[in-house]
Amino acid sequence: MIVAFSVSPSGGDPDGGVSEAVSRAVKVVRDSGLPNSTNAMFTNIEGEWDEVMDVVKRAVEAAGEGSARVGLVLKADIRPGFTGQLEAKVDRVEAHLRDGS
Repeated sequence: MIVAFSVSPSGGDPDGGVSEAVSRAVKVVRDSGLPNSTNAMFTNIEGEWDEVMDVVKRAVEAAGEGSARVGLVLKADIRPGFTGQLEAKVDRVEAHLRDGS
């Protein structure tokens, strides 16, 4: 499965930024050893259901340190029997763009 998630604790910088808290969550994801990527809006992680959800839970806890409340947005692509889709899905779209389809 691939999970795209975004975590945002209440509080943060005076200007509304939460990058410090988000970096704690991303560190948990990267330290997990599972395939992952982070962009401006989401962190994507790929693996089996239980291992991915465990990492997401720990990432939310890390981001929420010192906050009374944490928001989580999560989207999952559950496709049993497929691995390596974090990059393969993007590669298929790029191939269509190159081919003009």
